[in-house]
Amino acid sequence: MNENLNMNKKMNQLTYWEKFQEKYLIKSKFGKLFVYILLSIWAVSTIFPLLWVILNSFKQSREIINNTFGIPADPTFQNYINAFNTVNIGKSYLNSIIISGSVVFLVLFFGGLASFVMARMNFKLRAFLQTILIASLLIPAFATIVPVYRMMIDFGLVNTYLGLIIPQTAGNLPFAILVISGYMATIPRELEEASVIDGCNRWQMFFKVFLPISLPAFGTVATFVFLWSYNDLFSSLVFVEHESVRPIVVLLSYVSSQYGTDYGLMTAAITMTVIPVVIFYLFAQNTFEKGATAGSVKG
Repeated sequence: MNENLNMNKKMNQLTYWEKFQEKYLIKSKFGKLFVYILLSIWAVSTIFPLLWVILNSFKQSREIINNTFGIPADPTFQNYINAFNTVNIGKSYLNSIIISGSVVFLVLFFGGLASFVMARMNFKLRAFLQTILIASLLIPAFATIVPVYRMMIDFGLVNTYLGLIIPQTAGNLPFAILVISGYMATIPRELEEASVIDGCNRWQMFFKVFLPISLPAFGTVATFVFLWSYNDLFSSLVFVEHESVRPIVVLLSYVSSQYGTDYGLMTAAITMTVIPVVIFYLFAQNTFEKGATAGSVKG
């Protein structure tokens, strides 16, 4: 009798999907097998295109046409050599690192400070600013590109690093503030009171108390912001024309238009564009997973 009551109580506390798993999947070996098959299909469909591009990057263009899905018969690094010598991909790599790294730093710094204010301080315009931040997420970048471009021309920032860093930083700040402030709002008030008793001012409270505790949220924001900045082709095409500040996503577009028949060079350029993102995510995945639900559970 007690076991049935406990079971009913447990089922009432579960979500609809969890109830479905509890009833049909967890207790059934065939259900588990079905889930594993679906996950395997999803994993293969996601990983296969990347492996296909990497394998073809070690083939000559003629071999790619004749042996698209096979192992390279005579592996060569010539495509990667051509990528550095012909289209100067190394310079574009450096540009992307400078731009994306600067955007991540500025978003985390200003977004973290603004999140601390929004989450832990009460002032008259707080609710209004919260509404503005949420509403700004609904405005697409295409709707603001003309006035932003006009401002960049007036300030002389077109074809410069700042011409990309400033718009991308401004565009990512609302997302960062909402995520980090949601996490900071869950931090117990007792920690804040204890830091005041220990003599911390607001700056010390942020850097010594709230910043270390909120690292999962900062890590999640850093991951998203880096990926968005690194892959931002639209802004790069609008604000950058000179090769000296051209990021790698623009270079990839240039390679596809100028060397469209050199499939070996194209696959090598794609591989060199994607691999840094994969490596970055592999190093940041633990922090990303911890902060993916940051602020969703209060405790």
